[in-house]
Amino acid sequence: MSWSTLRYGAAIFVKRLAKSGFLTALFVVAFAGFAGFGSGGVQAKGPILAPAALNDSVMLAQLPIQGQDMLKLIYAGGPFKFDKDGVVFGNRERILPAKARGFYREYTVKTPGERSRGARRIVCGGLQPAAPEACYYTDDHYASFRKIAQ
Repeated sequence: MSWSTLRYGAAIFVKRLAKSGFLTALFVVAFAGFAGFGSGGVQAKGPILAPAALNDSVMLAQLPIQGQDMLKLIYAGGPFKFDKDGVVFGNRERILPAKARGFYREYTVKTPGERSRGARRIVCGGLQPAAPEACYYTDDHYASFRKIAQ
């Protein structure tokens, strides 16, 4: 089979795909993958919830007991059970007030019966991790936050 025969066959094949709409669908899927859709990771670009979500607050006594215990550990400087406790929280969801990277740190609030870290977290912001300026509680893995009133 010659090279020109292969090129002609490939051209016919591409024309048929174009007529069927397959190439358009392929382009859309490829573009969506390139843009980060369906990548499995968090790719938030802007606020997911209205800024009013931060107006909600929760009293320390209203937190689950595991959350109250974690807040005490935060102010004591640890020790923490999970390696990820105390790591920088990037605020990619952009729900918390905008601050420089490194301002926020996240901590796990253990969920009874959950084998993994679960969805509950406390995120605290401040220049000194053991003396945070403000702390926020989420029970839905960063989809919403409530400021912890102490």
